Amino acid sequence: MVVDDDEDTVNLFVEFLEICDVKVLGKAFDGNQAVELYQKIFPDLVFSDVMMSGYDGFYVIKKIRQINPHAIIVMITGDVRPETIDKLQELKADAIVYKPFDMKQVVDTINKLFVNSIYATHFTQ
Repeated sequence: MVVDDDEDTVNLFVEFLEICDVKVLGKAFDGNQAVELYQKIFPDLVFSDVMMSGYDGFYVIKKIRQINPHAIIVMITGDVRPETIDKLQELKADAIVYKPFDMKQVVDTINKLFVNSIYATHFTQ
């Protein structure tokens, strides 16, 4: 699932993910819509922008963590202020991708998160 208040960014990001064989189940354009969509489709991975008008990315991560504490959530931001990064870490973002993002970095992040998720699920019990 991809969340950003800029429709062009969402569409470009989705297009790239699909070229990389990542199936995108849904798009949302604000935090509230993202939470509602998450509850309907339960995607394996959520990419969310942090700074959005109305319900922001902090709202997205808080609410999705309440629904599913094990959701894999990657936050995307151009905001490198320590307080923003600290808050994302406190909210347990699985990864942070900084804008302008490099799509190779995005793919590497996906691969790393899923390898870690498989390891945690199968080998730490």
